[in-house]
Amino acid sequence: MSYLVTGCAGFIGYHTTEQLLSRGDTVVGLDNLNDYYDPTLKQARLKRLQDHDGFRFVKLDLVDQAGIAELFRKEQFQRVIHLAAQAGVRHSLTYPQVYVDSNVTGTLSILEGCRYNDVEHLTFASTSSVYGANRKMPFSASHGVDHPLAVYAATKKATEHLAHSYAHLYRLPCTGLRFFTVYGPWGRPDMALFLFTKNILAGRPIEVFGHGEHVRDFTYVDDIVQGVLKASDHVAAPDPDWDPYAPDPSRSDAPYRIYNIGAQQPIHLMRYIELLEQELGTTAEKLFLPLQPGDVPSTESDCRPLCEEAGYAPTTPVEVGIKRFVEWYRSYYQC
Repeated sequence: MSYLVTGCAGFIGYHTTEQLLSRGDTVVGLDNLNDYYDPTLKQARLKRLQDHDGFRFVKLDLVDQAGIAELFRKEQFQRVIHLAAQAGVRHSLTYPQVYVDSNVTGTLSILEGCRYNDVEHLTFASTSSVYGANRKMPFSASHGVDHPLAVYAATKKATEHLAHSYAHLYRLPCTGLRFFTVYGPWGRPDMALFLFTKNILAGRPIEVFGHGEHVRDFTYVDDIVQGVLKASDHVAAPDPDWDPYAPDPSRSDAPYRIYNIGAQQPIHLMRYIELLEQELGTTAEKLFLPLQPGDVPSTESDCRPLCEEAGYAPTTPVEVGIKRFVEWYRSYYQC
């Protein structure tokens, strides 16, 4: 199978591309290698991918619509996994235009490429942040998500709407995946586990927002990638039982599906920190702070539709996931 993976030098994109290559698919990986966080980490991920014969890298920005269109025409991809985006909830409060450009306009470029080149299936990344002000747990993709709390979440919800319109108008099969707090080796330096580990090893205090009362559905990256591949292999189809008088937003009479993808095992942030402290063999000095703008106090995923329809089965306990992350961190940073 020939794939385009956007954001291939990013955290989830790198792991997804590696798994596709390992199972024998060919992949063109696209990334603009921006400096939102340390580009040397992206380059290190990319170098590992370039050791595979079935991989080719293209440096290109999603907003370059002519360049994206030419890439699609030239390569004639069978399937696309669209993971590139401007990430970060808090960063979006300061730079909203960057998020609209990358996440909305960039996704439109990908949808147009798929539309005009007979792509079999587009699988794209959304986020649990779209649940925003919702408090009913666990979060279900059948719930309405009309109250985003950050620009990042709003742009991701916009991509879901765009994808549905293309599924309806052009019968392009589209599957969106709402990721729940992904962590693991080769992770993003702006994420909590990375920041905690860096500061603890440096003897600096860690900032614990929400006074440590957060609950998160922390999901190990290998489980996420398993779900991404299973979702991509399970091509979205119209739901013949979809009722326009009682519409379920996770499905449609168009070839369109939205799934949650999480661990389904939410834990308190303080327990997460405790497990990290045990693995590092030291106790962190903690600076307790209020909840940050745009954050939500709790997340918990209902992933039953993805499990039942595509065979998703997360298996990595958080104790194992944190251990693997620390082993990678110490090896990569030689500390």
